[in-house]
Amino acid sequence: MGSTEGEQARIRLPQLRLDELLEELQARLDAARGTRDRVHSLLEAVLSVGRELDLEQALHSIVEAAAALVDAEYAALGVIGPDGRRLSAFHTVGVSEEQIARIGPYPEGHGILGELIRHPEPLRLAKLSTHAASYGFPANHPPMNSFLGVPIRVRDQVFGNLYLTEKRGGLQFDEEDEAVLSTLAVAAGVAIDNARLYEDSRLRERWLQANAEITHRLMSGSEQGDVLALIAEQAREITGAALAVVAIPMEGTDSLTVDLAIGLRAEAHRGLVLPLEGSLIGQAFAQDTPVTSADVAHDDRTSAGPPRFTGLGPGVAVPIGSGESARGVVLLVRETGGNEFTEKEMAPLRVFAAQAAVAMELAERRRDVEQIVLLEDRDRIARDLHDLAIQRLFATGMTLQSAGRFIDHPGASERVLRAVDDLDETIKIIRSTIFGLRTRGDEAAPGLRARAVRVVGEAAPVLGFAPSVRMEGLLDTHVPKETAEHIVAVLSESLTNIARHAGADRAEVVLETDGNEVRVTVADNGVGIPADGRRSGLANMGERATKLGGSMEIADREGGGTRLVWHVPVREPQTPTAG
Repeated sequence: MGSTEGEQARIRLPQLRLDELLEELQARLDAARGTRDRVHSLLEAVLSVGRELDLEQALHSIVEAAAALVDAEYAALGVIGPDGRRLSAFHTVGVSEEQIARIGPYPEGHGILGELIRHPEPLRLAKLSTHAASYGFPANHPPMNSFLGVPIRVRDQVFGNLYLTEKRGGLQFDEEDEAVLSTLAVAAGVAIDNARLYEDSRLRERWLQANAEITHRLMSGSEQGDVLALIAEQAREITGAALAVVAIPMEGTDSLTVDLAIGLRAEAHRGLVLPLEGSLIGQAFAQDTPVTSADVAHDDRTSAGPPRFTGLGPGVAVPIGSGESARGVVLLVRETGGNEFTEKEMAPLRVFAAQAAVAMELAERRRDVEQIVLLEDRDRIARDLHDLAIQRLFATGMTLQSAGRFIDHPGASERVLRAVDDLDETIKIIRSTIFGLRTRGDEAAPGLRARAVRVVGEAAPVLGFAPSVRMEGLLDTHVPKETAEHIVAVLSESLTNIARHAGADRAEVVLETDGNEVRVTVADNGVGIPADGRRSGLANMGERATKLGGSMEIADREGGGTRLVWHVPVREPQTPTAG
């Protein structure tokens, strides 16, 4: 018996050792299989991320791949802003839109997130709250304990950081997780760089297409106003701006006028007259260089006038052309909270504006050539009329006059003499036409726009501030010279009254026409017109309006002050004909 039991014990002992060896072998095989599967998953993630050319989609794919590779419940990718100290964008996985809305704004890079920005090295924590840089989570934030973070570098520059929290199953992130995530971060850097290059190439292509379209429009004879609208629309669309404004210099003044505006609150900008000094657009034109603003709505260089940048923030004003060939300024403004315009964005914008100016210059030269051809043709016609038509008519008249002396019939003689007189009158008409064809005309006198701006500028020292000015319509074309004289006088008298009696610190001038009527509106925020005040100046302005078939109204302005509206017709009323 004893020997049998001993033999059985010896048999069991090797079996036990064999089972242990088999279990160990199975564990190693499982580990090897797990490592193989993980490497396979990593390769798949690298390939998936590398295929993305859209930057936003590439960033989202990186976050998803990171969460899957290390089995994290929450993942985020924070993009570091231009200042290198804060996060400018945040992409998350694991947090719903409802949770994000309850938590509030995305983090800017404080606490643990800021630690990785300040020290761009892998960081692994068993419990977030134990780190010295941690100061808790905002309200409604899901609980997070375990943490793993690695930086993403693009061409030796830190682009952003990957943040992973809450490894599933209550486990901790280990060295293998850190190695896998660091490998993914390298692949992510390459993918981001490729996406950026692709985005830059597409952006350059869009700028080139925009320039080609502008050049084609100008060379095909499109009006400058249409081309300016195209410049503004293309620049606004490509840069993602909410508002685009184009201002052009006013001849004979040191001011710019807003020729067109498109986008958010565009109607508040159209027709504004902006000084070269003290305005964002004026500074860009005077200094011949782009001028940026972090917040146009609260910038000291925003000229006087009613609020017109509500809901708008970062802006840039870029000259169209340079030096003496400058054609104006394009102002682009993004919505509040948008990214500031960077030098990288402004470089192609400057090239675009310069090429647009060249195209406008070429188109103007082409129009000059066409004008010269037209004038030469007029000279040729004038010479032909003078040398051929007039001489023949004169000779015919002399012949008839000589022949008339040999006609005995009184009626026939009278008709011949009348024909001679008609020929003389025809010669006078032709000579008048020749004079008109050959007349070049003197330099045009300043138009109503320029004169009105000059009046406002002369009143500014007396007022102690510069009134805001807005002009709309074809004032120099539709308003007759006599009416323009009255308008200048009314505007001067109105501003003088404000300076003498109103005690105002702000005034607004609006001059507009629709082709049928011209309207002058002058408003201030002063004390108003007292009941017993002198009204001789107001009476004179009213008489001017009545003389021209118009009228004038004066009323208290909402919020204090006075509002004067002076309007007269610019066309004779049409008398209906009997049918």
